[in-house]
Amino acid sequence: MNNFSRLAAAGAVAASSVLLLSGTAFAHVSVQPQGEAAKGGYATVNFKVPNERDNASTVKLEVTVPAEHPLSSVMPQPVPGWKAEVTKTKLAKPLTVHGKQITEAVSKITWTADGGKIGPGEFQQFPVSLGKLPEDTDELVFKALQTYDNKEVVRWIEEPKEGAAEPENPAPVLTLSAATGDHHGGGASDAKSDDAGKHGAAHKDDSTESASDSESSDTTARVLAVVGILVGAAGVAFGVLAGRRRSA
Repeated sequence: MNNFSRLAAAGAVAASSVLLLSGTAFAHVSVQPQGEAAKGGYATVNFKVPNERDNASTVKLEVTVPAEHPLSSVMPQPVPGWKAEVTKTKLAKPLTVHGKQITEAVSKITWTADGGKIGPGEFQQFPVSLGKLPEDTDELVFKALQTYDNKEVVRWIEEPKEGAAEPENPAPVLTLSAATGDHHGGGASDAKSDDAGKHGAAHKDDSTESASDSESSDTTARVLAVVGILVGAAGVAFGVLAGRRRSA
């Protein structure tokens, strides 16, 4: 085997190892936003649940909402084949949202198979609407329990530590982005739309004025042409009459 073949074989082995390790590292319950999860705003997130067993199916998922950052609104989206149950807890310190006092918040969401399941080699996403997202933290940690139909329970509750290796059973972590100006998004788009509308109106006015000027120029040119024709005809007639008088 020449040097090139040896290098190619070594590269293939290394690539395979990376793929295997990557598959192992990412085969856990995770949470990702649909779009952006900005501080102080609202977001829709997906809890992604892969099935890690070859001989069992996932039939239950429990997600704990962090108590240190209570959320006034937590609404799971219906998932066919699954029943969602929301558990609320009294707050030690009420929240004020849109001028209203919130005395309790969702502490846990439980999805139980109701005709559905996550089989070997499959995954399922569970969408949830969250808000109002906190402004005093960069992330939210949602601890989760995954139950299989053979009664096995996998606890995804270990919090990742900065600078440390990923835990064996990491908890789902939602990373929050910087707060937007109005916490609802679309402000920049609205401003752009207004600017575009103003620019369009100005352009329309300019176009109208140009069209009016053009029409005015055309009318003037036509009038002058008609006058020229009449003057020319009058000249011809005058010449004819003058010729007749000289002949007489």
